[in-house]
Amino acid sequence: MPFDPSQIPIVQIVFFVMTACAIGGAIGVVSSPNLFHSALYLVLSLFGVAGYYVLLSAGFLAVVQLMVYVGAIAILILFAIMFARRLMGQGENQNNQQWWLSLPIVMILFAVLVGVVNTVSWPVSGAEPTGDTVMELGHAFLGSYLIPFEVVSILLSVALIGGIFLAREKVEAEEA
Repeated sequence: MPFDPSQIPIVQIVFFVMTACAIGGAIGVVSSPNLFHSALYLVLSLFGVAGYYVLLSAGFLAVVQLMVYVGAIAILILFAIMFARRLMGQGENQNNQQWWLSLPIVMILFAVLVGVVNTVSWPVSGAEPTGDTVMELGHAFLGSYLIPFEVVSILLSVALIGGIFLAREKVEAEEA
C-alpha cells in the first residue's frame, strides 16, 4: 500500500512542526556563535512550546506563553543584548572553552530525569474543569488583585521607558 500524505491527521502535522520549532530553536540557542541569533532562536523555541499548549486545548496557557515569555522575557533579553553591543562584536570570541565540564553533570541530570519519569505513577484524570478558568482569572485580576496587577504594569512601563532613555543616551554619546 503506497504512502498517502492526506491520511495524516492535521494534529500530527502541527505537532511535528511545533516539535521542529521547539527542538530546532533550542539547538540554535546553544549552538549559535552570535548572541543575538541565540535570543532569536529562543523566541522560536518558546513559540513551539506555545504550539504544544494549543494542541492540548490550553488556549489560555498558550496566550500566556506568547505574551509573557515570547513577548516580554525574550524581548527583554534582546534589549539587554543590544545594550551590550561589545558582546556582539565580530572580533569577540563568544565560545566557552570549558563546555566539557558541564557534560557529565548534564548526563547525570538527564539520567535522573528519565528515572523519575519512568518510576512515578502519573495520575490521569478525565474530569473537565468545573468552570471557565479564564473568566475566573479575569475576575481575580480585576477584583482582589487589581492593585498589584496595575502596580506591576506601571513598573514594567517605567522600566521600558527607562531602558529606551538609557539606550538613546548611549547612542547619542557614541555619535558625538
